[in-house]
Amino acid sequence: MTIVILSRGSCGLARCTRQYMLSMAAADLLVIIFCVILNYLGSLHFPFSLLNHYYVCSVNSIMNAALVDSSDWLTVAFTLHRFIAICCQRFKTRYCTERTASWVILTVCAVSYLRNIPRYFTYEPDYTRGAFPFCRLHNLCTKTALAIYLWSGKIITPLIPYVCILLLNTLTIRHILVASRVRKVFRGQDNDGKQVDPEMENRLKSIILLFAISGNFIVLWLTRVVEIVFQEMLLSLSSMPTVTQVGDMLRYLNSCTNTCIYALTQAKFRDEMKRVVIHPIHLLLKIIKV
Repeated sequence: MTIVILSRGSCGLARCTRQYMLSMAAADLLVIIFCVILNYLGSLHFPFSLLNHYYVCSVNSIMNAALVDSSDWLTVAFTLHRFIAICCQRFKTRYCTERTASWVILTVCAVSYLRNIPRYFTYEPDYTRGAFPFCRLHNLCTKTALAIYLWSGKIITPLIPYVCILLLNTLTIRHILVASRVRKVFRGQDNDGKQVDPEMENRLKSIILLFAISGNFIVLWLTRVVEIVFQEMLLSLSSMPTVTQVGDMLRYLNSCTNTCIYALTQAKFRDEMKRVVIHPIHLLLKIIKV
């Protein structure tokens, strides 16, 4: 999240959108690196590596949960940003600013990491499996506080973000349909509907981007949400390992596809990403020359 820089004043909707997209891309990239490559694939193919050491595993658990939380809630923040920009003109000038966007992004990331710190205490060392203490979960049946904490985490992510995105998208669609009908009526009276409406074209592009990102989130998280509702909320104790594996695969796929959506739809986003990659290289070259 270090690519986000606080600044004063307001900015256009395009700059605010790119700021949210850069932050979501950074969070998604970290999800792929830590959750998929290091945690999932590393633990699967190297079960006796240091990744399973008690201290490394405990910290890695915090990182994984925090990255998934920040990725999901940044998607909610972006959806809220577009909802206010389209449907709430009174709050648009106050909320849709670069400074507000920066604080929202930093707050989401900070809260995501702070909320997952207690996960460190949900693990205990296991000295029976190898040369170093391996990581294993506590017996949560006798630790009610830890059990409630882990269960509440499934409500905070992904159930609440899922409902928020569905609700905000529904309200946005309703507002656009109503506004489009009214605008077509007025423009039809003026020019018989022969001229192209640039305002509606810009709004259509914005809606396509919004629905591509949030719709991707809704579809790929659906399996995981259904599993949580039926297995956790409705207290169905039957194990569903295949559904769990498919749900995990799809939710991690969400992070991969989001980055592709950003790159394919936004030329300026690609330019910003190039700057983020090239800037450390320039700094390194300056240090070497000195």
